[in-house]
Amino acid sequence: MDICAEKCINEKKVRETVETIPQQEDIGQMVDIFKALGDPSRLKIVLALLNQEHCVCDIAVICGQTDSAISHQLRILRTMKIVKNRREGKIIYYSIDDDHVISLIHMSLNHVRH
Repeated sequence: MDICAEKCINEKKVRETVETIPQQEDIGQMVDIFKALGDPSRLKIVLALLNQEHCVCDIAVICGQTDSAISHQLRILRTMKIVKNRREGKIIYYSIDDDHVISLIHMSLNHVRH
């Protein structure tokens, strides 16, 4: 079985580990990021934006969805500070907001390809 045959708690190790676990608020924010990236549509949008910015129309074509559906997902990603936007005339371009997100995606991709 996957449990100890005998209950023996190493108090020092437990205490050291408990001290390294983030606060509940940080854990909640981490969960929210993983939830946002856990949706296939949103993950595909983030993957599309890894190397260059795109407007909603471009992302819709890349992802095979409507502009409206992409816009809805981008609002969620923007709220989570995963993507950001910039306006150029009448066009709004989206890009990844943070290098940490890029690292997280690359690490995840490397993990599944390993």
